[in-house]
Amino acid sequence: MTDSAPSPRIVGNELARAGVTDVFTDDGSRARYSSDASLYRLLPAAVVRPHDEGEVQATLETARRLGVPVVARGAGTSVAGNAVGTGIVLDFSRHMDAILEINPETRTARVQPGVIQARLQDAARPHGLLFGPDPSTMSRCTIGGMIGNNACGSRSLGYGRTSDNVLGLGFLLADGTGLAVGSVGCEPTAADPRLGRLQSLINSNLATVRTELGRFDRQVSGYALEHLLPERGFDVARFLVGTEGTLGVTTEAEVRLVEAPRCTRLVVLGFATIAHAGDATPSILDHAPTACEGLDARIVDVVRQRRGPAAVPELPSGAAWALVELAGDTAAEVETAAAQLIKSVDAVDARMITDTTEAAALWRIRADGAGLSGRSTNNRPAHAGWEDAAVPPQALGRYLRRFDDLLTEHGLSGFPFGHFGEGCLHVRLDFPLDRPGGPGRMRAFLEDAARLVGEFGGSLSGEHGDGRARSELLPLMYSTRALQLFAGVKEIFDPDTLLNPGVLIDPEPLDRNLRVPAASSVRAQLAFAYEEDGGSFTQAVHRCTGVGKCRADNDHGVMCPSYLASRDEKDSTRGRARVLQELVNGSLITDWSSPAVHDSLDLCLSCKGCASDCPTGIDMATFKSEVLHQTYRRRLRPITHYTLGWLPRWSALASLIPGLVNGIMQSKMIAPIALQLGGIDARRRVPVFARQPFRRQRRKLARAGDDVLVRPRVVLFVDTFSEYFSPQVAHAAVRVLDACGYHVEFVPKRRCCGLTWITTGQLDAAKRILRETVADLLPYAEAGIPIVGLEPSCTAVLRKDSVELLQQPEAQMVAEHTFTLAEFLERSEWTAPDLGGLHVVVQPHCHHHAVLGWDTDRRLLQRLNVDLTVLSGCCGLAGNFGVERGHYETSVAVADQHLLPAMQAHPDAVVLADGFSCRTQLADLANRESRHLAEILSDALTHAADTPMPSTAESGDPRGLNRD
Repeated sequence: MTDSAPSPRIVGNELARAGVTDVFTDDGSRARYSSDASLYRLLPAAVVRPHDEGEVQATLETARRLGVPVVARGAGTSVAGNAVGTGIVLDFSRHMDAILEINPETRTARVQPGVIQARLQDAARPHGLLFGPDPSTMSRCTIGGMIGNNACGSRSLGYGRTSDNVLGLGFLLADGTGLAVGSVGCEPTAADPRLGRLQSLINSNLATVRTELGRFDRQVSGYALEHLLPERGFDVARFLVGTEGTLGVTTEAEVRLVEAPRCTRLVVLGFATIAHAGDATPSILDHAPTACEGLDARIVDVVRQRRGPAAVPELPSGAAWALVELAGDTAAEVETAAAQLIKSVDAVDARMITDTTEAAALWRIRADGAGLSGRSTNNRPAHAGWEDAAVPPQALGRYLRRFDDLLTEHGLSGFPFGHFGEGCLHVRLDFPLDRPGGPGRMRAFLEDAARLVGEFGGSLSGEHGDGRARSELLPLMYSTRALQLFAGVKEIFDPDTLLNPGVLIDPEPLDRNLRVPAASSVRAQLAFAYEEDGGSFTQAVHRCTGVGKCRADNDHGVMCPSYLASRDEKDSTRGRARVLQELVNGSLITDWSSPAVHDSLDLCLSCKGCASDCPTGIDMATFKSEVLHQTYRRRLRPITHYTLGWLPRWSALASLIPGLVNGIMQSKMIAPIALQLGGIDARRRVPVFARQPFRRQRRKLARAGDDVLVRPRVVLFVDTFSEYFSPQVAHAAVRVLDACGYHVEFVPKRRCCGLTWITTGQLDAAKRILRETVADLLPYAEAGIPIVGLEPSCTAVLRKDSVELLQQPEAQMVAEHTFTLAEFLERSEWTAPDLGGLHVVVQPHCHHHAVLGWDTDRRLLQRLNVDLTVLSGCCGLAGNFGVERGHYETSVAVADQHLLPAMQAHPDAVVLADGFSCRTQLADLANRESRHLAEILSDALTHAADTPMPSTAESGDPRGLNRD
C-alpha cells in the first residue's frame, strides 16, 4: 500500500478505466457507506457494486495497483465494524444476488454472495427445505455477509452455524487469483500453492490449534483453524467462513439445505431475572430444542411503549423469558415434548404458544432486539461494541451475574438478550461516547469484559466476528503463539494487507474512528423538540445504528417504501440517516442545503413508517421537514412548496368557484400547462373539488333542536380534504356518531392542522396555524369532550407533530383528547352491525399505522364480521410526494409492491382507505373506488335500521357497500 492514498476521483477514474461500471465517489455515497451497523466511521474512497466476478477481479487489480484497501460488504449489517474501510467498498447486494441453483436431490444450493438469506429460504421452501442459519437480520442480510462473519442465528442449535452449512466457495484472493475450495474445487494442495503452505503451517502448530481453537460451538473469535486439522480433513471452505474478508472475497458459494421441520411449537418460560434464565439453560438443552433464546423484560417494555400493548402477546409472569422452540413430525409429539419441558424446568411460569401469529410476534420482538435495545434505561443511546460475547452454556447464569456486577462497577446499563442455548449474549451499552472521556471509559470496560469472558473460557465473539470492535482484545483470549499463527495465515493469503486492514491482524485501536464522538452539535435553532433525544438533532439522527430493517421486504409494516422501489441504499432510511450523520459531523457534508443531503431525502415519502417500524425509532419524515425548514427558511422555495404546500389556502379559494376550477383542471388544453407551472406531474389527475364544502352543506342540513343537554358531546375535526374534496366522509361520520347517541359539534371556524406546511418544511407557518387550531380545540379538551379526526395524517399531526412543534401543554392536552373514529367507537357503547359475507380489502394509511396505530381499526372490523384482507406497505402517493414532478415513477413502483397487485387479486372486494392520498392513488392508478370507514359504517347502520339485508346468495355485495 502507498503512503499517500489517491483521491476518490482518481480511484473512480481508474476503476472505470478497468471496466468497472457501477462506481460511486460522490459525497453522498461515501457517507452512506462510511458505517455499517457498528460504532465505526471510515469514509471510503469509492463504492463499487460489481455485476460479476470479472468486475470484482478488475476492482482487486485496480486496488492493488493503486495501493488502496478493499472491504467486501453484504447488507452492511455487520455489528463489529467488519464492513467499513477507507479504500474501496464492494457492495454485493445490488447486482450479484442470484440464486444459481437449487438441487432438491442433493439438498444444496449455489448462490452469489449478495443473495438475501430470506430469499434463499423462499426458494428452498417449495422443496420442503431451508438454509439453517437464521440471523435476526435474515430479511436483509446476505449469504456473503453470513460467510464473512460465520453468522449463526436463533436456530443454530438445530441446524448449525454458517460454517456447518457451507460446502464450497469460489474465492478471489487479493492478487486477483481465483481459488475454488470444497465441493466447487479440487484437491487442496493441487489447487493453489498457498494451500500447501497453509497445510504446512497448521501441521507445525497442531498443539496450539487443538488446545486453543474450537473449544465450544460459539467460539468465533480469530481464525477457525480447527477445520484445517488433519482429523477434520483440512476443510478449507469451512475455515474460510468467518475470516471477515481479510483473506479473500467470496464470489460464489455452495451451501447445504436441511429438511424443514414438519411441526414446531414455541414454549415461553418466565424467570425472575435474566440470570435465572441462564441458570435454566442446561436443563432446557436436555430437551433438544431447535432454539433457546433469552429475552429481558426491558426490551418487551420498549415494544409496548413504542407500538402499543397489543404488539406483545400474553407472556408468562417474570422479568425475563426463555423462548424455546421444539420441532417434530406431529403436533401431538411436539406438544408432549413441550409439556415435559415445562414440567422439568424450574421456571416461575410457562406458556406453550400454539397460535402462529402470536409466535411470530414474539420472534419478531427477539429479532428486533438489537434495535429495541438501542436506548438505555435512562433514555441514553446504547451502543454496540460488546454485543456478542459467548461462554459455554453451562456457565451462562454465573457469567450473567458477574457481567451485571461489571456493568454496575463501570456505571453502565443495557438490556441483555441472545442465543442462550449456545451461551451467546447480545447487549447494547450506554457508553458515554458523546461526553469528554467517553471513549476511554468504553475502552476500560471492554478490557475488563474481555478478561471476564476469558475467566469463563469464552469467546469475545459468538457470531458477529471481531472486526474493529474486538480484534485489539484478542491477546486477552489467545496466546502469543496463536496470534502469531493467525498472522502467518494472513501473510499467506494477503501479504500486502490489502483486504480489510485493521481487522484481526495488526488491529487498529478499538476506540479509533468512532462515529458518535466525531459528531458535533447542530447550532441552528431547531423547529422540532426532539424531546426523546434531549433536544439534540445529533442524537436523533444517531438513533440509526445501521441494523438495516429498512432494507427488508416488509410484510408487517410500511418502512421503507422508496427502498423497496429502487433497491438502492441511497433511498433507505439508513442511507439517509448516514448522510444526516455526516451533516452533523460537519467534515464531509457541511451545510443543510448540501446537494448530497437533498438528493438523499428527495425520494423520502414522509410516510413515517420508520417511526414505528424501525427498531431504533428513527423518524425520517420529521428529519426531512427539519432539513427543508433549515434550508429554505426566509428564502425562495421550490414551486411545489407554494402550490401543494399551501393546498388548504388554494382549496378555500377554489371552493368559492368549484365548477370553474374543476373545468380548468380537467381541460386538456389548460390543465397540462397549469400542472407544469405548479411543479406537478402531468400524468396525474387532479382531484375534483366538491360542489359545496362540508360546512356549507352542513349549515343547510343542520338538524333542528338542541339535545346537547341530554346527549354526550363529541367534536368532529373536519380537515381540509374532508372539507373540500370528500365532504361525504364527514357527513357519514356525523351520521355514525349521531346514530351512536352523540351530539356532534364543530369548532367555530374552519381550522387546519398544517400538514402540508409541515411536509414541505414551512414550519414557522405550520406553528402559527397549529397554535390557532389548538386554541380552538383546547376548550373542548379541557371539558373532557373527545375530538374525533377523520383524515389519518391530520389526526396524527394533532396527536404528535403539534406537540413536538409547539412544545406547549395545551397541545399535549389536545393530543390526549384526540381519537380516530375507530378509537372513539371502541371507547363507546355501541352495537356493531353484522356485515358477515362482505369482503373488505384495507389499505391502512401510513401515518395511521405509524403514529396512531391500526390495531383498533382491525378489532372494529373484526366485530363487524367482515372477511378482512389488510395490506402492508405504502400506497405510494403520500400526500404531495407522488404528485410532484420527478416522483411519479417511484410513486407507481411503490404502489406496485402491495396495493395494485391486491386490486387485481380482489376485483370484487370493497376497498377501505381512510387516507385521502390512498383513495386518490387508487382512483388514479387502479380506477378503483374506495371508501372511508365512516362511509362503510354509515351505510351499514342505515341498512340495519331501515332495510332487511339480502342474503349473500342473493347478492355478492350484501350490504350495498361496493357502489359506483
